[in-house]
Amino acid sequence: MSQALFQISNQVFDPATLRQELLATSSGAYVSFEGWVRDHHAGKLVSSLSYHAHPRLALSEGERVMQDALHRFAIKGALCVHRVGALQLSELAVWVGVSAGHRDAAFAATRFIIDEIKARVPIWKHEHYFAAPPQWLHQNFVPQNPASS
Repeated sequence: MSQALFQISNQVFDPATLRQELLATSSGAYVSFEGWVRDHHAGKLVSSLSYHAHPRLALSEGERVMQDALHRFAIKGALCVHRVGALQLSELAVWVGVSAGHRDAAFAATRFIIDEIKARVPIWKHEHYFAAPPQWLHQNFVPQNPASS
C-alpha cells in the first residue's frame, strides 16, 4: 500500500529514521533531497534564517502535494518534513524521501514534491544577514502576521 505524509517540525529531525519508514520489499529505488541553510543569497552574506508557517493550512496543502505525487508517479511511499523556527547555517531545513519500484519514478516524484512544496505550501522564509537588514523572501506569500508552529 502506498503512503505519503507531510510534516512540519520545530525540532531537528533525523533523515535516517525517516528513510526507514520508506523501506519496502517492493521498492527497488529510494531518492532523497535535503535542503540546507546556506551562507549567501542574492549577493548577501546570510547569518541565519527562520521559517514561519500557517500550520493548519501548511499541513493541509502539504498533504495535497504528497497525494498529488502518489497519483502522478508510480511510487510506493513519500515523506516530506519542513522545519519552522530559527535555523543556523548548514542546518537541515527540508527533507523529501521517496521509494518506488524503479528509479525514474523516485527521481521524478522527489523533484515534483520539493518544487510543489516551495510553490504551494504557506511556509515563509525570513533571512537574516551580516551586513543588511533581515528580509522576507517571496514577499507576495508573506502574511501580515505569520504564525509559527
